[in-house]
Amino acid sequence: MEDVSRPAGEVRRARYAVAAVFAVHGAVTGSFATRVPWIQDHAGLSAGQLGFALAFTALGASCAMPLAGRISHRFGSRTALRGLLALWTLSLVLPSLAPNLLTLCLGMFAYGAASGMADVVMNALGVEIERLLGKSIMSGLHGMWSTGALIGSAAGTLAAHLGSDARLHHLLAAAVLTVLGLLACAWVLDVQPAEDEEPPPRFALPPRSALLIGAVGFCAVFAEGASLDWSAVFLRDRLEGSPGLAA
Repeated sequence: MEDVSRPAGEVRRARYAVAAVFAVHGAVTGSFATRVPWIQDHAGLSAGQLGFALAFTALGASCAMPLAGRISHRFGSRTALRGLLALWTLSLVLPSLAPNLLTLCLGMFAYGAASGMADVVMNALGVEIERLLGKSIMSGLHGMWSTGALIGSAAGTLAAHLGSDARLHHLLAAAVLTVLGLLACAWVLDVQPAEDEEPPPRFALPPRSALLIGAVGFCAVFAEGASLDWSAVFLRDRLEGSPGLAA
């Protein structure tokens, strides 16, 4: 990337902006997780079919994440994040629109792909801000993601308690979060590649040194995904909780 000095005020604004991006990204996840039981009922799926469809989220993310670096290289970090974050917020509507297993699998693949690509670019910007500030801020940024997830899930809990249609809920949430995301992206760093910098490869095997930390990350995300995707279904089906309580 092009290594240029930046005014302290610009870096501070960029830090707050990318923190807001993390919160928006988390709010999408929270909004989705609370309505998984509704999505299951709407598509008429068994528990096994739902699990199969949910797996397409990870598949979409795994396939699309390697493309994020090239997109950022081609358009610059600000434009790339603006587009990818909008794709992620708008993809929230896809799962609730799916009437059957096939369409839900396709919707979850697109949902995961958009999530993964936006995630890569916003974390890369977080690392760049850390470099400019000379101190660690990633834990705070991930804390903002969790804050956004809590806010999104709180809104989803209210929607579920009121018995609202998840299609309407997710349409409204996607519209609000898209606007907030675009506003935040206006202030993130615009990192441009150097003129002679080669674009990153479409795919590269990780170094052996990354395998151990990758395994730790796999275990953490596996547990997180299982609890996130299945808690509301378990509370409703096994503990006979109300939709609002399950959410």
